[in-house]
Formats: sequence, structure tokens, C-alpha cells
Amino acid sequence: MTAPAASGTVVPGGRQREELLAELRAAASARELLARAAALLHPRLALATAFGRESIVLVSMLAEVFPGARIFAIDTGRLPEETYEVAERVRERFGVAIEWHFPERASVEEQERRQGLFSFRRGLEARRECCRIRKVEPLGRALAGLDGWISGRRASQGVTRSRVEAVALDEAHGGLIKLDPLAGWTAGEVAEYIRAHDLPYNRLHDQGYPSVGCAPCTRPVQAGDDERAGRWWWERPEHKECGLHLPSQLHGSGI
Repeated sequence: MTAPAASGTVVPGGRQREELLAELRAAASARELLARAAALLHPRLALATAFGRESIVLVSMLAEVFPGARIFAIDTGRLPEETYEVAERVRERFGVAIEWHFPERASVEEQERRQGLFSFRRGLEARRECCRIRKVEPLGRALAGLDGWISGRRASQGVTRSRVEAVALDEAHGGLIKLDPLAGWTAGEVAEYIRAHDLPYNRLHDQGYPSVGCAPCTRPVQAGDDERAGRWWWERPEHKECGLHLPSQLHGSGI
């Protein structure tokens, strides 16, 4: 592998960035992509996890190829108990230090005093405001100082993710390198990897929840439903994103 470019020159642009992207795209597997990215970008690279099956697969791979990799999570204040349970199991199983980020207290208090506890069900913009306060703003703080970040999105998860790529640029966050190593995996392949490696997973997955977010915004799905049908079920499928993965990323332009 080539040596990483100096801090501040890898992501903003120019030949070094293109060479780095080419090297990452040459990886033959998710595991190899993670190993290359960690070697090139650590400590300015981090995995974002909400403790779904996909990100737990990635945590397990990182623990093997680069044990010191950074991992962060966002506690919105409304996560199900089952998510906290599996987060602790992941921490103990892999010996990782999870960097937790929380919403700004004043913003949450102001919103709930002004709009009540369930404003997000009043319409798309109200729901996006809630996600902005509880997820997007903490993500911005988590990404500060990074050159790249990793998530567990797959192209088969739904219409909003159908054009996700394994290696791309996140223009919405200043041109960071964005990695989705499982972009080409199916739900079945993820489940089989979990089974074969006896990995911990959220027990809600066994209760009809293929995708788990905040408790008030997640419900079980019916057989044959889209994987993300239980997220914000009152909204149209093309709106089922919280804002962590912004439009320029969702549709493949710029990442």
C-alpha cells in the first residue's frame, strides 16, 4: 500500500485523494477494504454504528484486521432497551471503546417544551427536525477531525439506498471518504455471517424488526415488506432516512 497523504490533504481534493480512492476501490472484499482504509486513514477514520446486524459484522471484521479502529455511536435518548443491551455485548465481546455522542440538551428541551413529545408524527418536516436535533447534529460533532467514516448501509435495504457504493465521497460532510463495505451484500448474507461467527445481535431482529431506530419510530414489518418499512411507517418509502445519509449520498452523486 502507498503511504497515507498528510493530514488535511487526503480528502479536500487533488491527485492524492484520487489515488487513495483508487486504492480503496481495488479491495476485493469488505474485510480487505476495512484493512486498507484503517492502514491508510487511522486515526482519522471511524465506524458509525447503530448496532444493527450490518455494523456488528463490520465491528467484528475491524476487530480482526485493525483492533485499534475507532467506533462511535449516537444515543438519541430514545433508543430501545434492546439496542443498549447489544451495544454492551459488542463492547464486551470485542473489547472496543465506543465513542458515544448525545444530542445537545438545550435543543432537546426547547423542542419538547415547544412541540411536545411526539412532534415527529405531525409531518415530514417535523420528523426531520427531530432527527436533526437527535441524530444529525451529534453526527457532525462525531465526524469533526476525520478524513473518512464507515457505515453499514446496503444497496438492497430500500429505495433510498439502492445506489449506495462501497467507496465514495461524502460531499455533504465536506468531502470525507465514505465507506459502505457491505453495499453489495444481501440481508441473507449478513444473517449468515452473524450465524457463522456467532456474533451478538439485537434481539428485536428475531421479533420482526429487520431495521431498528428510535423506539417511537420503529415497528415490526410483515413478511415480504421492505426491510425499512417499519421505520417512520407513516411516511413514503423515499423519505425513510433520518438525515445521517443525506441526499447527495443516497443517490450516488458525490459519494
